[in-house]
Amino acid sequence: MAGTDRSKTIRLGGPAVVLVDPQLGENIGMVARAMLNCGLSELRLVRPRDGWPNEAAVSAAAGADTVLEHARLYDTTAAAVADLARVYAATARPRGMVKPVVTPRRAAAELRAALAEGLRAGLLFGPERSGLVNDDLALADTLLAVPLNPAFASLNLAMAVLLVGYEWFQVADATPPRRLEAGGQPPAGKAELVNFFQRLEAALDETGFLHPPEKRPGMVRNLRNMIQRMDPTDQDLRTLHGIISALRSGRRGD
Repeated sequence: MAGTDRSKTIRLGGPAVVLVDPQLGENIGMVARAMLNCGLSELRLVRPRDGWPNEAAVSAAAGADTVLEHARLYDTTAAAVADLARVYAATARPRGMVKPVVTPRRAAAELRAALAEGLRAGLLFGPERSGLVNDDLALADTLLAVPLNPAFASLNLAMAVLLVGYEWFQVADATPPRRLEAGGQPPAGKAELVNFFQRLEAALDETGFLHPPEKRPGMVRNLRNMIQRMDPTDQDLRTLHGIISALRSGRRGD
């Protein structure tokens, strides 16, 4: 179960995920795993072909047991969505219906707004082979279409749920688009950088590298910019200081 961290608070909730006529238990399990990845926890099953509960689903869920344990069974799609005020139905093909069609990103924003107003909402997915039938789509307020390669927009069930769930999760996610993963070490401060620059430049002056004098300012600026692009940490600078010391003293490693 790589990627799990039981020390962190698990996120649960979100719109219900309704699977109509899912065929394989393994696919239900992989949907549960995709849901929990994205903080979705309410799974509704309409006429699962291979019965429920299903051991194959448990194995494929890879630890997303809470989703499966609380899954609810329904005999009809209408019953599964009866308590929902907003239903988005995923479909890969135009069905000739006069309904708004949105991308998963737009759907995620609209779903967040609906739930913030206290409305219950759900995402409707059809069986693996054929998708939702028109009678199921008629129960939806909005159709959900994923903009993919128009010549090959084939997604398996878990992929579709993960893609929509990811957009749902991203709307409220505060993760910075770029961060340092160097063991939690922050970038070195400017004072430490300037100190290193001065020491490096002094060593380079001793060797005659920064020559001729009229080119020295430009060479120094280039070196400083190059090193700053590395975004070095304090540990990085300590290593570089050690390299300078070793070169100055002429020491050799064992």
